[in-house]
Amino acid sequence: MTGYEINVGAELLPGLLNGPNGLAKLVETVLNQILEAQVTESVGAQRHERSEERQGYRNGYRARTLYTRVGPVTLQVPQTRDGSFSTDIFKRYQRSEQAFVLALMEMVVQGVSTRKVTTITEELCGASFSKSTVSELCAGLEPRVRAFNERQLEGDYPFVLVDALFIKSRETDRVVSRAVLIVSGIRSDGYREILGVRIGDTESFATWNETFRWLKGRGLKGVMFLISDDHAGLTEAAAKYFQGASWQRCQVHLMRNILGQCANKYRADVAAGAKRVLQATDMAEAKRHLAEFIERFAKTAPKSVACLEDGFEDAMAVMALPEKYRKRLRSTNMQERLNEEVRRRERVIRIFPNDESALRLIGALLAEKNEVWQERKYLDMDEFNDWLASKNAPDDSGNVIAISA
Repeated sequence: MTGYEINVGAELLPGLLNGPNGLAKLVETVLNQILEAQVTESVGAQRHERSEERQGYRNGYRARTLYTRVGPVTLQVPQTRDGSFSTDIFKRYQRSEQAFVLALMEMVVQGVSTRKVTTITEELCGASFSKSTVSELCAGLEPRVRAFNERQLEGDYPFVLVDALFIKSRETDRVVSRAVLIVSGIRSDGYREILGVRIGDTESFATWNETFRWLKGRGLKGVMFLISDDHAGLTEAAAKYFQGASWQRCQVHLMRNILGQCANKYRADVAAGAKRVLQATDMAEAKRHLAEFIERFAKTAPKSVACLEDGFEDAMAVMALPEKYRKRLRSTNMQERLNEEVRRRERVIRIFPNDESALRLIGALLAEKNEVWQERKYLDMDEFNDWLASKNAPDDSGNVIAISA
């Protein structure tokens, strides 16, 4: 990784601790020095330097404002005569920051924000802004979010994880609840990918049916396992679009359901017993622990027993896989962590000005997270591919015949 030598003038230091814009000025100074170092690398020479290694010439600067949580930062982006210089240094960061700030700005413009939101927004965006400023930011951000969320999906996705979270959005003069449906996948090369996000009136068969139809239309195929909670509409829609794929019921959600069916005084013992069932090393051991669980809690926690019995087979679908893959695929924890990233920003907004604003912010955050995911492989698929080769091959539709444990 390239290292840069950064110099900070002594005049910035007093304002860093005492002045209202000190941190923003410090960030601005550092980032502009990095940009200058990058253009020097690009052209192969310092300003006005005579060098045989020179590959181009500078051609002035263009100012670009980056809105950050420490305040607006003005970047002096270098230009070259041939237009070859470009930097990706802020693209990932700015997309979500811009969506975040834009949501706050829309709240103020529409007259629905609190005094606190107004103060935060003015600190982020400057002293004032207008509807035209909001429109300009929308025009720049929406195409990028749309391109990510509508891109064609390439290759096979043997593992798909789905979950929903609920947000509040304004619709004319009322506040309504909206379901945010987020779908992620693990590709056949072991990398994770966020496949898309949709916003619907509620989490139902209709909304999941439309979401899965949309994903299939964009090229989603090769699905072998779908991991989710036990939502009737979701599982019904999944059975329609991923025929032959196995459904893995999230064990974490099942555990919550089990514990919600027993008295507090039995909860610790019930949790320990159910954990032994769900984390067994093979199906024979799991069934043995299940029988022990039923015998022990049949009288003291009968509803918990019924809940575990009903969900046992679906929650243990992951046992069909080699052992090294079971821990990460037995639950939707990966998806829950993704939802929490969304929640961190959603809690600040609290009520979105409209559905479009929600989709911009959430889509921008997911696009950035997807870029991070591409930096490291999530699963080593060699053992999975060996296991798959010994099982049934995919059919012509891209789905697979059901695989039993």
